[in-house]
Amino acid sequence: MVHTHEAADLLRAAAANREPCAPVRHLAGLSVDDAYVIQELVISGLATERNPRVGRKVGLTSPVVQHQLGVDRPDFGVLLADMRIDDGGTIPFGRLLQPRIEAEVAFVLAEDIVDAHPDAVARAIAFVAPALEIVDSRIDGWDISIVDTIADNASSGMFVLGSPATALADVDPATVVMTLRRNGDIVSQGTGVDCLGSPLKALVWVAETALVLGRPLRAGEIVLSGALGPMVPVAPGDVFEAELTTLGTVSVAAESTAASTPSASHPAALTNPTTPKRKDI
Repeated sequence: MVHTHEAADLLRAAAANREPCAPVRHLAGLSVDDAYVIQELVISGLATERNPRVGRKVGLTSPVVQHQLGVDRPDFGVLLADMRIDDGGTIPFGRLLQPRIEAEVAFVLAEDIVDAHPDAVARAIAFVAPALEIVDSRIDGWDISIVDTIADNASSGMFVLGSPATALADVDPATVVMTLRRNGDIVSQGTGVDCLGSPLKALVWVAETALVLGRPLRAGEIVLSGALGPMVPVAPGDVFEAELTTLGTVSVAAESTAASTPSASHPAALTNPTTPKRKDI
């Protein structure tokens, strides 16, 4: 028996109660395909006319992380309108359990993508922008497998789309160099090559996968293409700014106070010592 509804209920309860749950992979019979079914069960209960789907996020774009989890492909999640934070805005800790942050290249689409050929995907891009993703896990201690993270909407939390908008013709996403600072100190660095060889390849992958699943990327959607460097824990009062060459900067600050959660301290409180550290989600 496949326990898709049971897994979805566990993840919903964890988010509602702000109490992480045990990994859902322990439920008998769950596959990667089942995990996407679970993801859709959860998202369909959150998406409304007032809180529509506004994009996708790509995860597992690092070969190192894929090897850690024993997979050979990325994954993706869904972005909803209420996940977005304004550039320079504030991360609301009350909505999150175990937040971490990473910097990414974002694509905003001008057209529906009905053909996943790389040239067609490139033509569908309205502009490119710097972005921050605040990833989160409803799974206790980030003790996740590929099934857990997909079911948990690819460990999505919230995101920030930077204000600068750059035409694709003016940037090669593979050559973008990213520097992420926390409270002025450099805490993460990377390049576009670290994201499947290029963020554009990540966009093509999710466009193709979305077509296969019957949920194609649509005009106006935001696509977070995957981390360019290691993700970093978020604590109350932290201020983050990412600089992506050619694309510009994007920033966000965490609330200075928060309810007591495992996220209220830096790496030691967030890392399960029995689980490999994740570079990106």
